[in-house]
Amino acid sequence: MKAYVGVTDKAWADFLSRRPHLDEINFWRPSSSSVFKRIGLGDLFLFKTHFPQNQIVGGAAFSGFARVPLSEAWATFEQGNGRNSAAEVREAINSYRAKNRMAPIQSGEDPLIGCIMLRDPVFFPPNETFDPPPDFAKSLVQGKGYDDIGNAPHADYFAPIAARILGRPAEKALEEDPPGETETWHRSGPVFGEARPARRRLGQGAFKLALLEAYEESCAVTGQRVRPVLEAAHIHPVTRGGLHRLDNGLLLRSDVHRLFDLGYLTVSPDLTVRVSPRLHKDFPDAQEYTALEGVRIRLPERKADHPSPEALAWHQSEVFRSGD
Repeated sequence: MKAYVGVTDKAWADFLSRRPHLDEINFWRPSSSSVFKRIGLGDLFLFKTHFPQNQIVGGAAFSGFARVPLSEAWATFEQGNGRNSAAEVREAINSYRAKNRMAPIQSGEDPLIGCIMLRDPVFFPPNETFDPPPDFAKSLVQGKGYDDIGNAPHADYFAPIAARILGRPAEKALEEDPPGETETWHRSGPVFGEARPARRRLGQGAFKLALLEAYEESCAVTGQRVRPVLEAAHIHPVTRGGLHRLDNGLLLRSDVHRLFDLGYLTVSPDLTVRVSPRLHKDFPDAQEYTALEGVRIRLPERKADHPSPEALAWHQSEVFRSGD
């Protein structure tokens, strides 16, 4: 497991600590100039406040990174952005931009911002916070990543913090999930007194934003790049045990998404589109869609983000209308 210690303002942390019902939050960055790739899905993201407090006040599981317009970040996470309104988020971003000599957001502007998306956040009571890692330099203004925190010299420091955040016994807090718990539609059973889902999944809001980022805002089937009509499609639906994971998702144009969910088309494990004979039978004017037969879908750059062959096989077997 990896970890990242991110530096944040106390107002953000205090605001979210008073709202324990929020299971998805956004550790936003004031610009979209850089991509956050330091840790992976399900790894530990810790919140360290600025001086003079300078404490680890909580943490969460990393759910992905995306660059999205400020309005979309608000629409997706709302108060999970650490403020009461989009206007307050804009004001906070402008404050950071001013400190870094960046141009402020102008009236009517909807800039792209960086969204470090997190799920299942935990905030510690004021008397139960932790000092920063011993090697965390005071000059760091964004944060620092740590690799393989289950081994010396970092394990003794991170284990009790991870136990609090991930809801595991300290001696097991830094262990990787067993192979079975990383399956696309597997849900883990009770651990440490309560049922918790597999670590390597996305939050619901992050699911769409992460798919938009992975597929570069392009429909996997049609190549359409009009953002308002692009939707996050689950291959194996959550209502039937699927998880919010990139390998259980496809970015699809809204009409294609609807046909996919209804079984009129599918994507086979060889990554080509199959169109049901029922589509033309039920809708004789569906030539635009029947022409998609055999089209090879567009894929994310990272192989780990490609749709799971097992999930695609499940959709083809259980959802696709294969017969006449």
